Amino acid sequence: MIGYSFYRRVNTFLKRENLRYCILSAAVAMLLLCCNEPLKEPPHKKVDYIRKIDGKSDSIPIAIAQRGEVLIAYADCKDCHTVEQRAKGPAFIQIAEKYPASKAYIDMLTQKIIKGGYGTWGQPVMAAHPNLSNEDAEAMVKYILSLKKL
Repeated sequence: MIGYSFYRRVNTFLKRENLRYCILSAAVAMLLLCCNEPLKEPPHKKVDYIRKIDGKSDSIPIAIAQRGEVLIAYADCKDCHTVEQRAKGPAFIQIAEKYPASKAYIDMLTQKIIKGGYGTWGQPVMAAHPNLSNEDAEAMVKYILSLKKL
C-alpha cells in the first residue's frame, strides 16, 4: 500500500505544478499580447565634427596647391580620405570647411600629418607619416585648405 500512496502524492504534486505552469504561461502570453508594441532603440546621437573654426584665411598660391595635390596623389592619403565624401577619415572638403587657411592652422595640420592624430574627427586614428618633410606636408595641407568653398 505504501507504493500506491506515494504514487498518489506524486501525481497530485505534478498536477498542481502543471496547473501553476499553465497559469504562469497564460499570464506571460497575456502580457505579450497586451504589450504588442515593439521595443524601440534610442536614436543614435549624430556628432557633427565640422564645427567651423572662425578666423581669417590667407591666400594660397596656386603653384603650391598644385604641388600639394601631386604629393597627395603619390602618398597613401587616398586610403583613408577622398576629396568630397567621408571615408575612413574626413573628406578633404570637410577639413577645408573646418579650418581657416592661416599660418597657425597650416602648421598644426602639417604636424598632424607628420606625427599622426586622434579624436578630432571621431574614432579613426590619423596615421603618422614621419618620412614626409615639413615642406611636403605643408604643401599637402595648403592644397586641402585651398578646396574651401567660398
